[in-house]
Amino acid sequence: MSTSTRRLSELRASDLDRHLTERSILVLPIGAIEQHGPHLPFNTDLEIASRCAEAVVERVGDDLDLWLLEPLAYTKSNEHAGTPGTVWLGPETLLRVLDDIGRSLAATPARKLALLNGHGGNSSLLNVACRELRLHHGLETFLLHPSLPPDQGGTSDDPADAELASELGMGIHAGRAETSIMLHLRPELVHMDLAERNVPEHLAANRHVRFGGAVTFGWLAADFGPTGVIGDPTGADAATGAGLFEGSVTQLSEALAEIRDFRFRS
Repeated sequence: MSTSTRRLSELRASDLDRHLTERSILVLPIGAIEQHGPHLPFNTDLEIASRCAEAVVERVGDDLDLWLLEPLAYTKSNEHAGTPGTVWLGPETLLRVLDDIGRSLAATPARKLALLNGHGGNSSLLNVACRELRLHHGLETFLLHPSLPPDQGGTSDDPADAELASELGMGIHAGRAETSIMLHLRPELVHMDLAERNVPEHLAANRHVRFGGAVTFGWLAADFGPTGVIGDPTGADAATGAGLFEGSVTQLSEALAEIRDFRFRS
């Protein structure tokens, strides 16, 4: 099957029991519509999550029995609420939306739901949602990311890459990685002439209270300056983006293979 025929929304009601089983995995891309500095579009997170999900389903959908759901665009982006054009749901609203989606999907034969999240600001809430969906609707729920930003256990600075290292492990929003991926996926939407470096270097010396440190802190994008960028997009390029995208698709494919075989008890 192609990605198109593995879109759940393109099935007919009479097809459902013929195509889906309890082994099927439903994949829900989750993005955001929020400011990404002066150089990237509002739909950056949505674009990356959706394109990753499509590529994974195209690559391993038949092998793993993946079914692509329509993406969720409007999510918890209130850290960017001060910028017009950002469209965000409150945390309580997003939890209710996800509960409604889960209740609906639980009526299908599929028992596994993978949330493929492209927006770091959703992550903590989506972990809560996964457990709530498990409790209330019996679904086996999983949270995946195309990549994890440094403040959530990922790494964006490669010692072999001076540009990534220049972000000091704090390229969490509209920095080099995201900008490079968008140059690969949607170059016509990226304005590199407007890209500006904005790295909170004063936090780099902290061991605990920093992005990626053991002590987390509440923040708004405006806390770090007026551009909305936290990172260094100036060295971004499409070739780097292609490599990052391919790495994400490979990692997600491997993770979904483990999800297919996952059992709570041996």
